[in-house]
Amino acid sequence: MPNKDYQAIAKETLLIEAEALNKRAETIGSEIDDALEIILACKGKLIITGVGKSGLIGAKMAATFASTGTPSFFLHPTEALHGDLGMIGSDDVILAISYSGESEELSSILPHVKRFNVPMIGMTRSATSSLGSFSDVIIDISIEKEACPLGIAPTTSTTLTLALGDALAVALMEARSFKKEDFASFHPGGSLGRQLFVKISDLMSQDLPIVSADTSIQEAIITMSSGRLGTVFIQDENKKLLGLVSDGDIRRALLKPDFNIQDRVISIANTAPKSINNADMLASDALTLIEKYKIQLLAVLENEKLVGAIHLHKLVEAGIS
Repeated sequence: MPNKDYQAIAKETLLIEAEALNKRAETIGSEIDDALEIILACKGKLIITGVGKSGLIGAKMAATFASTGTPSFFLHPTEALHGDLGMIGSDDVILAISYSGESEELSSILPHVKRFNVPMIGMTRSATSSLGSFSDVIIDISIEKEACPLGIAPTTSTTLTLALGDALAVALMEARSFKKEDFASFHPGGSLGRQLFVKISDLMSQDLPIVSADTSIQEAIITMSSGRLGTVFIQDENKKLLGLVSDGDIRRALLKPDFNIQDRVISIANTAPKSINNADMLASDALTLIEKYKIQLLAVLENEKLVGAIHLHKLVEAGIS
């Protein structure tokens, strides 16, 4: 292997690309507002197109838009020339990407796309290029230099294009007041879905070990053992939660010199247990509370009445993290 400082090369690459992003951030102008206005007014889909590396970036952008509330898909220019132009509707918007603005395949479809009389947003370095001349709004993606030492491979330019796509997506999320719950509806599967879709009501235990305040500690221990939660809940006659006793509470009580197993269980109870009043809360948020308070479970209440409990082990088993 040649004797080169590869760490320095990697660092320089990152710095070159970071500098391009910082410079572009300083020049952001009304073109972003104009693009957002067009997309927000769109009654159809945002169709993204591009060739080569620009196409790959465009495909990623389409996925990001689609998952954050803007219906979108990627259309390859070559496929468009061979029938897929039919996928474009009169209510759609085109976002076309070409650094030079002169990509042959993309330039070939631009006149045909404009026949649909749909708005076009162009991402290019040249307003006078073919893409620039067909675009209603131009988002400048010009850079001073690629990070590639030959100045050939798209590196800085693709990073900037991708970042500007993310900026548009985030701005659209803000414009639409897109919330975590909305995001969850587009990501119901996998780890991400579990974080954003599974609710406490989906996982909470409802068949709980419950005793009254006058129950003896001995009887409460027996009830706790049958509940498999390491906890027994104490309710009054109106089913209002008065407190709970964990196995840890019992161990601490045993260390007291005046401990009597026939005492009322309320005497050793935690009478201010952590609880939540919303069974529709995301399970991931419940885990955050459990970790914050360094506890094993949360009582789930409805009008101060105990309706369930969510345990740390249940969250872990469900893949919530």
